Amino acid sequence: MGNFIRPLSDAVAYLASDDLWIESAATQQLLTTARLAGMTRVVGMPDLHPGRGYPIGAAFFSVTRFYPALVGNDIGCGMALWQTSLLTRKLNLDKLEKRLQTYSDIAPADWLEAALPPSLAAHPYAASLGSVGGGNHFAELQQIDSVYDDEAIAALGIRPAQLLLLAHSGSRGFGQQILRAHVERFSHDGLEAGSKEAGEYLAQHQQALDFAVANRALIARRLLAHIKETGEPVLDVNHNLLAPYTLGDTQGWLHRKGATPADLGPVVIPGSRGDYSYLVQPTGGSEALDSLAHGAGRKWMRTECKGRLSGKFSPAQLSRTAFGSRVICRDRQLIYEEAPQAYKSIESVMQCLTGAGLVKPLARLKPVLTLKTSGERSE
Repeated sequence: MGNFIRPLSDAVAYLASDDLWIESAATQQLLTTARLAGMTRVVGMPDLHPGRGYPIGAAFFSVTRFYPALVGNDIGCGMALWQTSLLTRKLNLDKLEKRLQTYSDIAPADWLEAALPPSLAAHPYAASLGSVGGGNHFAELQQIDSVYDDEAIAALGIRPAQLLLLAHSGSRGFGQQILRAHVERFSHDGLEAGSKEAGEYLAQHQQALDFAVANRALIARRLLAHIKETGEPVLDVNHNLLAPYTLGDTQGWLHRKGATPADLGPVVIPGSRGDYSYLVQPTGGSEALDSLAHGAGRKWMRTECKGRLSGKFSPAQLSRTAFGSRVICRDRQLIYEEAPQAYKSIESVMQCLTGAGLVKPLARLKPVLTLKTSGERSE
């Protein structure tokens, strides 16, 4: 583990290197969260940054009580990786970008009617299925830049000569409604494990996880159909969730808020839209609560980004990256908020994870085209 796991107290630690900057406000939020009733272990990931009251990029273990507010409003937010049929050598980036300029983030009603099973077609938030949403969510076509373990890549069904599709989204307005209703009843006090109210939340939580997984699959299917390609799922992992967990001999509850599970096989850790992503095999354990970074992590607050960048870059300039990849984002505010400059280097995050012995890199992925929100809203 080296010096990468740094204790703040007996119950609190975070992952960092000498070269990785972590905001003091984020570490203070770790310490504050550790004082919640029943909380016994808190670990911040290398992508740790401050959130609204609770840190993002962290895992929290509690006994006797759990806290839906720690999971947040986007229950089931996570990432799905798909292998596509699109050959890298046949890629015409100008043509691909032009075709996706006509892609709406909101799925057409007739497409949803044909694509959704009856259980989802009747869902009150069905209209938002198949849509990426705002914030840091995206759908990104990627190419394999480097392979570090040919056997593992082949076992996953990945074909390096063809593009991959990474979909990052969650439960959309459904998860938000669940959290809002919970906070109205219980504020941020949490729920006693085993209580009727806890059981009701867990049932809703599972519904939101299922909704999020279905949403990412629909995003991938719809985008691939739009560019007249096909694909198959490689993996799908949630990084905002609550799950039963055993730490040592103690049974309790593990909350992940922007933390990727390290106990479910290979995962993708994405960089910003102008940086690499990594496909990794988790190799760590309970020292980091079986969790990993879920991305590069913000280094600037959203409210700072446009002021820092608008004098240097136009939205059109931000639609091109240093890799030569393209970005489609018709929300002029969001394109500044999600600029690569607003994020930490993915290499600094990976240095922490590998140095701490938590992951083995399998492949490095390079962005080709990143699709952000169209600025439209579903009903």
